Amino acid sequence: MAYEKIVAVYDKAGKAKEAVRALEASGFPSGDISLLNRDSLTDAEVHEAGLWRRLFGRNVGDHESAVYGRTIEAGGAVLTLRLPDTDVGRAMKILDVHNPVDVNERAASLGVTTPPATRPSVTPPPLATKSVAKEEVLRLAEEQLDVGKRQVETGRARIRRFVIEKPVESKITLHEEHAEMVRRAVSDPSLIRDVDWADKTIEITETAEQAVVTKSAHVAEEVVIRREGSDHVETVRDTVRRQQVELERLPKDLRDVKKAA
Repeated sequence: MAYEKIVAVYDKAGKAKEAVRALEASGFPSGDISLLNRDSLTDAEVHEAGLWRRLFGRNVGDHESAVYGRTIEAGGAVLTLRLPDTDVGRAMKILDVHNPVDVNERAASLGVTTPPATRPSVTPPPLATKSVAKEEVLRLAEEQLDVGKRQVETGRARIRRFVIEKPVESKITLHEEHAEMVRRAVSDPSLIRDVDWADKTIEITETAEQAVVTKSAHVAEEVVIRREGSDHVETVRDTVRRQQVELERLPKDLRDVKKAA
């Protein structure tokens, strides 16, 4: 399959980006689309001799190089699309919608002479196409390490409230009252008048204090139950794959053997 490269020039970088989005929406791979503007090229690169031939091929004319460089200097952009030759017509219709610059007319307005061999006799097409030789393409892939986070359960904690008993003691003074008899001698003779020979009984109540235990409850302390978080840095190590390509030149006789096989 033959491939072509389309080069479209836009005065405004925004228009070029709209064209890129339209191409991608139509199924053209983003890897085959390139956008060159002041963000991707330095002033030195824009003025580098031979830059555009190095990027687009040796058949880029001086008038095209002048238009590309001055457009980017003025804030425009150069869009390139590599595609099979069967898709050129479809791609040009998409690019035309976004009003690309007519390179030959712009070159004439800048005073850059278009070579006679390329000067058209009718209105020139605004887009340039450049042929690319038949080629095989190897696309190289590589992996990237993306580290995310997930929450896992590392254990459970149970907080239980229960009652225990412990022996305590307290000292208290208790009072007792008992009956006792105390004899004492009487020497007063006048008391004889008060003698009562009748039987008599006197009762005295004896008392004693006993310890009475009562209990009262009060809140001694609070226990706050919560989860406390902490962060730590963990280094994740793994391997990623990347495809590479190398060119091995085979000896002539080995190629002949393969052809014969």
